[in-house]
Amino acid sequence: MSLLINQPADKNVTVSCFGEVLWDCFDSGKRLGGAPLNMCVRINSLGIKADMLSAVGNDELGTELLTEISNKGVSCDYITINNAKKTSTVAVTLDSSGSARYDIVADTAWDNIALSDALINKVKRSDVFVFGSLVGRSDTSLNTLKKLVDVANFKVFDVNLRAPHYTLTTLVDLMTKADFIKLNDEELYEIAKTMGCKYHSLEQNLAFIAQHTHTDYLCVTKGSHGALLSIKGVNYYNSGYLINVVDTVGAGDSFLGSLIYQLCSQSDAQFAIDFACAVGAMVAERAGATPSLTHQQITEFMNP
Repeated sequence: MSLLINQPADKNVTVSCFGEVLWDCFDSGKRLGGAPLNMCVRINSLGIKADMLSAVGNDELGTELLTEISNKGVSCDYITINNAKKTSTVAVTLDSSGSARYDIVADTAWDNIALSDALINKVKRSDVFVFGSLVGRSDTSLNTLKKLVDVANFKVFDVNLRAPHYTLTTLVDLMTKADFIKLNDEELYEIAKTMGCKYHSLEQNLAFIAQHTHTDYLCVTKGSHGALLSIKGVNYYNSGYLINVVDTVGAGDSFLGSLIYQLCSQSDAQFAIDFACAVGAMVAERAGATPSLTHQQITEFMNP
């Protein structure tokens, strides 16, 4: 049995990822990006069918993006073409430690994802629905997201705070609708404090979020120090892997995609968090958000 969804591990699980698809623009050139897309690529590469629900512009960048997404093994069947809005680009600046700063252009195609019967039916058929907070910055896509959340079977919310593109009201609303919430430690403390939490420890803040959002599945990442996975009040820890960071872009996305894959595939929560931390570390020691990784490479990394 799997941990994330109540069905046998040998059943063909399907995942839908909703949100931004874009070009991350570095000094060295552009690369495929967008947190839900990065997760979608990783889940597919590990062996579970995941589809991307989004939009691109009717422009050269959009055509190139669709081609690159297809080349990564992800279907473009649910990525619409918006004739009125441009394909999204994000300027990425890396500091000396490989950490990234993002300049995200507003009012792009994925900010205007229209609700359709095709999207509704796709989410209804999917076992897991994954979405992030950034797509909630615009009314059109946020309204579409809320309708899709209402029909989803198991909802995974990737809290991905990018100032000024979020409000506490929207975050809390989406958190209360989610079955699984993933944050990093800074996001956890910021949101819990704003919600009125008076505690100091990571565990206390996570328990506060769980109680106030009525969520049984939570995960908080701690950068190079690993992650904490909480399932129905039971905590599982990984302390991280020692690596040389090239860039952190997409590491958290691959972490969550790998965690979803493992929790949908088998019932060992400790192995799931260990596996996810390993994949996140392997991405951080490589350039780009979606480097190719095989199961054998991950196993060898975890067992040197």
